[in-house]
Amino acid sequence: MKKRIFLTAAVAVLSSALLAACSSGGKNANQPVTYTYVFSSDPATLDYTVSGNSSTKQVTGNVIDGLLENDQYGNLVPSVAEDWSVSKDGLTYTYKIRKGIKWYTNEGEEYGEVKAQDFVTGLKHAVAKKSQALYLVQDSIKGLDDYINGKTNDFSTVGIKATDDYTLVYTLNNPESFWNSKTTMGVLAPINEDFLASKGDDFGKPTDVTSILYNGPYLLKGLTSKSSIEMTKNQNYWDKGNVFIDDIKLTFFDGQDADSLGRGFDEGHYPAAPLFKNSANYERFKEKYKDNIVYGQQRGGSYYISTNIDRVAYNHTSKTTDEEKTSTKKALLNKDFRQALAFGADRKAAVSQVFGDEVAPRKLRTSFTPPTFVQIGDQSFGQVTKAELDKLDTAWSDVSLDDAQDSLHNVDKAKTKLEAAKKTLQADGVQFPIHLDLPVSSTQTDFVRQAQSYKQSIEEALGVENVVVDIQQVSDDELGSMTVLATSKDNIDWDINPNSGWSPDYADPSTYLDAFDPTSGPTLLGALGIAPGSDSSAIKAVGLDKYKELLDDANGEKTDLEKRYSKYAKAQAWLTDSALVIPVHSDGAQMLVTKKVPGTGADGWVGDKTGENSYKYLKIQDKIVTSKEMEEFRKKFAEEKAKSNEEYQKQLSSHIKD
Repeated sequence: MKKRIFLTAAVAVLSSALLAACSSGGKNANQPVTYTYVFSSDPATLDYTVSGNSSTKQVTGNVIDGLLENDQYGNLVPSVAEDWSVSKDGLTYTYKIRKGIKWYTNEGEEYGEVKAQDFVTGLKHAVAKKSQALYLVQDSIKGLDDYINGKTNDFSTVGIKATDDYTLVYTLNNPESFWNSKTTMGVLAPINEDFLASKGDDFGKPTDVTSILYNGPYLLKGLTSKSSIEMTKNQNYWDKGNVFIDDIKLTFFDGQDADSLGRGFDEGHYPAAPLFKNSANYERFKEKYKDNIVYGQQRGGSYYISTNIDRVAYNHTSKTTDEEKTSTKKALLNKDFRQALAFGADRKAAVSQVFGDEVAPRKLRTSFTPPTFVQIGDQSFGQVTKAELDKLDTAWSDVSLDDAQDSLHNVDKAKTKLEAAKKTLQADGVQFPIHLDLPVSSTQTDFVRQAQSYKQSIEEALGVENVVVDIQQVSDDELGSMTVLATSKDNIDWDINPNSGWSPDYADPSTYLDAFDPTSGPTLLGALGIAPGSDSSAIKAVGLDKYKELLDDANGEKTDLEKRYSKYAKAQAWLTDSALVIPVHSDGAQMLVTKKVPGTGADGWVGDKTGENSYKYLKIQDKIVTSKEMEEFRKKFAEEKAKSNEEYQKQLSSHIKD
C-alpha cells in the first residue's frame, strides 16, 4: 500500500528534502537541462494501476497522465481531461477527454490515441490484478464493490462508462466532494487495451521499460535494479511547454552515506542537497552556505510511535517470563499508561538524532491529521480538533496541535498519568516494571541513536522501576516485515514502534482517520497489531468501537463539508486522546541548499504527480537560492496561493450541471 511509510535512513533523506538536484548546463537557455540525483528503492512493478508504492510512483508519476493534476498552487487542473462536470446530486462525474493525446513506446514511437475506454480498461485491470489501491475507489464507484466481491461478473454494471471516444462518466454511490483528487491516483489511470492484451502478465514488469506505454511528460529509457533510472522528455507530449527538464538520471542510494549528497552538491554534481547533523561535513557546509540554507515546508506525511495492543509474537524480545508479556499487554491497553508514554517521550530530542537540532523543531507534528489539511469555516481543522480535545481531558489544555510545536513533552504530566495507570493495573495483577520492546534497524546508526533517545527520555520521565524500553536491533528486512509490511499478527513483533508513517491519498480527513478503522483500516495491522474486521477483545478494550461510531457519523455527512469536517475533528480528538498512536513529525521541513526556482513544480499533498519526485513544471536556476530570497518569496507566494485557492473554490460551482 502506497501510503504506509517505512522510515529508513534513505527514506528520511529522500522524503524530507525538497529535492531539486539538476545540472542547468550554464546560461544557454537552449542547452538541455539534466536532472541528476538519487533514488532509494526499486519499483516492485511498473503497473501503476496496481501499485501505489512511492518506488513505483517515482517513475510512473512522470510518464503517465491521468484525468487531472495539481498546479503550482495545489489546485486540480485539467490533464488528459480538458474539462469536467458533476451532476447536481454529486453522483455523476463527466470528463471530456482531450483529443490528440497519444500513447508512445519508450522509444517515442506513436502507438495510438488515448481515449475514454482506456480508463475503463485501466480500472478493470486494476480489479483483475487486485490492486493495492482499490480501497480508494471500491466503495465510491457504483457497483464496483459487488464486482470485486463476485456478486456480479459483468463489468458493465460498474459505474464507469466510455459513452464515446472522448467522454468518460463515473457514477458514484454517494457524493464525494473530494472525488476529483482521487483521479490523480494510478488506480484510475488509463491503459491501452490492445497493448495490455499483447503484454499479458508481463504488463508493468519491473525493469522492463517496454512493458508499459507512455502518455506523460517523460519516457522511461532505462531502469537497472539498485543501479540507475533514466528518463527523457517526451518530445511529442501534449503539454511539453510546461516541461523544463530534458533528462533525468537517478542513481541508487542506500542511505548509508548521507554525507555523499552534500559532497555531491559541493563538488557540483548535485545542484541541491539536504544537510544532515551526523554527516562528516555538516559544520563545514553550514559555515560555507550559511546565507544559502533554506528549509522545506512541512508536508502531509505523518510519522508516529504506534502501540501493539494485541501482541502474540515474541521472536525479538527481552521479556523472560509470561508474566512480563501479560503485564506489558495489559499496560498498553490502559489509556493512562499510553498517555504517560506520549507525555514522557521527548520527540524533539529523538528527531534531532536523525535530522539535527535546527531541523527537529520544524518537523514536529502533534495531530495525526495535519492541522491545516482542511479548513472548517474560518477555523483550521486543528483548531476545531483542539476544542474537541479539551473536552476530553484537561491534560490537553496547554498542548498545541499546531505543527512545529513542542508542547506535548511534559514529565509532570507523564508521572501523573503513570500513577493513575498503576492504580488500575496493579489492582489487576500487573507487575512493574513494564518492559517495552522497541525495534530498530541495526544498520541505520541514526535511527539506533533515535531509539536510544526515546529509551532515555521515557525511562527518565517514568522511572526504570516502572518502565524499561528494550531496544531490539534487527535487519532492515526484518524491521519491514514485522512493522508496516507485516502480513499477519504473527509478524507484529514489538510493543512500541517509531518506524512508521502515513501520508494522504485524497483531499478529505478520512484519508488519515480511516487508516485506523477497526473494520477496514489499511494500517491497523501494522500500527496496532490488530487485523481489520477481527473480533479482537483489544478493539473494545481501547474503545476503537467508539472510534468507529465517530468515523461512521462523519462519513455519513456527504454534502455539508463544515459539518463533515467538524465530525472528523471529533474523531481526530478521540484518536489523540487515546494515545494509540503518538504523532512525532512530518515529512518535509528539511535543511537544504537548492537551485530550484521557488514556486515551480506541482504543489499539493495528494496524488501521484506531486512532491519531490515530480518533474513537470519544475525549473532550475544557475545560482543558489539565498535564505533571504526564500523568505521573501514565501511571503509573496502564500498570498498568491491563498488567492488562487479561493478563486479555484469559486470556480467549482461552474462545473455543477442541472
